[in-house]
Parts: sequence; C-alpha cells; structure tokens
Amino acid sequence: MIVVTEQAAHQIRDMIEQAGEGEQYVRVAVKGGGCSGLSYGLGFDKEAGEGDTVLEHHGVKFLVDQESAPILKGVVIDYKQSMLGGGFTIENPNAIATCGCGSSFRTATNTGTPEQC
Repeated sequence: MIVVTEQAAHQIRDMIEQAGEGEQYVRVAVKGGGCSGLSYGLGFDKEAGEGDTVLEHHGVKFLVDQESAPILKGVVIDYKQSMLGGGFTIENPNAIATCGCGSSFRTATNTGTPEQC
C-alpha cells in the first residue's frame, strides 16, 4: 500500500525515542482541505483502530484507515535533508494535481474540499 524509505523510518524512530512515550504507531491519513482539496496527515497513535491496516517498514509500524487506503496506494514517504533543514516528502502516484505550496493534492476520483491558500 505505502512504501517508506529507510531514511524516513530512521528519522521516525529518532522522533519516537525523543518523545519517550514507548512504542507508537505512525498514522498516515488523508483529510479534506488545502488549496487542491486533500491534505496528508502524519502523526503518532498509541493503538490501531477498528478497520486500520497495520504496516511495518524498517522496524516502524504504520496505520492507514480504510478511507485513506485507496488514495494512499503506491505512496512513497521519504525524508530529505538539505542545508536549510530536513523534512518528510510524500510522492503520490494517484495525485493528478497539487497546489503551488505543495501541501495539498487531488486525485481523479477524489477532489476533496478545496480551501483558500
């Protein structure tokens, strides 16, 4: 469903260790909003919910809810470091349009609810 690079998993493991809250999942989701209609959500969760798919990449456990799963199929999550800092990137083969700021997208089957940037 999703692919997580080793670099991204390493960064996530570091974040989990720094938080010091024990084992956690990383929830990957899609929500309505943003200029193009859909936005990504990444966050920590203590437990899987009913209907969540649990995936493991490089020792990190991820959760994807049923509604987000079709939109996230084939997504690649990476972490890129530059002289100005680092950040997670998400490449989605299902996205047919993105906004200028790069934080929202739409697919051929789901346009979400666009907002003003």
